[in-house]
Amino acid sequence: MKHILPVILSGLLFVSCWHRYHTDKGTVFRTLYQVKYQSNIALTEKINAELEAFNLSLNPFNPNSILAKVNRNEEVEIDTLFRNVFVRAMEVSDQSNGRFDVTAAPLINLWGFGFERIDSISPEMIDSLKTFVGYRKVRMEGNRIVKDDPRVILNFSAIAKGYACDVIAALLEREGVENYLVEIGGEITAKGKNARGICWQIAINMPDDDLYLLQNTFKETVEICNKSGMATSGNYRNYYIKDGKKITHTIDPVTGYPAEQDILSATVIAHDCMTADAYATAFMVMGSEDACRLAGQISEIDYYIIYSGEDGYTRISHSDGMALRLVNRK
Repeated sequence: MKHILPVILSGLLFVSCWHRYHTDKGTVFRTLYQVKYQSNIALTEKINAELEAFNLSLNPFNPNSILAKVNRNEEVEIDTLFRNVFVRAMEVSDQSNGRFDVTAAPLINLWGFGFERIDSISPEMIDSLKTFVGYRKVRMEGNRIVKDDPRVILNFSAIAKGYACDVIAALLEREGVENYLVEIGGEITAKGKNARGICWQIAINMPDDDLYLLQNTFKETVEICNKSGMATSGNYRNYYIKDGKKITHTIDPVTGYPAEQDILSATVIAHDCMTADAYATAFMVMGSEDACRLAGQISEIDYYIIYSGEDGYTRISHSDGMALRLVNRK
């Protein structure tokens, strides 16, 4: 028995270490991130290395990134990170008839929500910018991006944070981690269980311009067990007031103006957060009717849309698959 006891204690120590949950936090792409994961060792250095590689590929604010060089029309080969985002962005653009468009950067900049800002806004300026906006005006040939017009610039902000979540999730899985949650700027990739031993539970906020209410009022709680990505877009998160009018950050690439649709927020769950991120943005531009119609044609996604009815009251529309994930509906 004396020889057995140390083995048992050693085993208990191993299990105890393995069940430890780590939390890494920081700032990346001008937004906050946190990574929670169960592991016998901290993976902070490897997580930081992945984020830095992402920064050097897709961060428009980094002048040395591949994206910045593509936008400056420099001779540069794209990497796998860039390729994956570009391919998925083009797919979502096709599905949404251009309501999701990563070439809309000049319009986003014009309205003050991009990585540059133009002070003068006029119908003439919008029409001028639209001549070189359109996802069909850019393509990938081998390891290079080819533009029909050199003025075309790209902005992956509506898909990149979601993909960054997926990249970190892939790293964790390569390291043998089975339970984790990655959150970057509100976009999430999660799998397994949290430190309490239950599936990850993520709140859908009630959209409200009041910051206190936004942080403290939940509409629903979503449960994620199997690996999934979840993203929410809402105009209540990013806007400004000009001449007494609310200017929201969701820009319609087709019209060139901020989308004035009935959707207050769109939450999408997909196999990966990159896909969820892109469709959540597209839905905000499309409006509730068109968004629900498109979502019904895409089997890989579930949605929860909060919108304003014609009578002024808040309405809800969600997929059957999303209903199965709602904690208070079970």
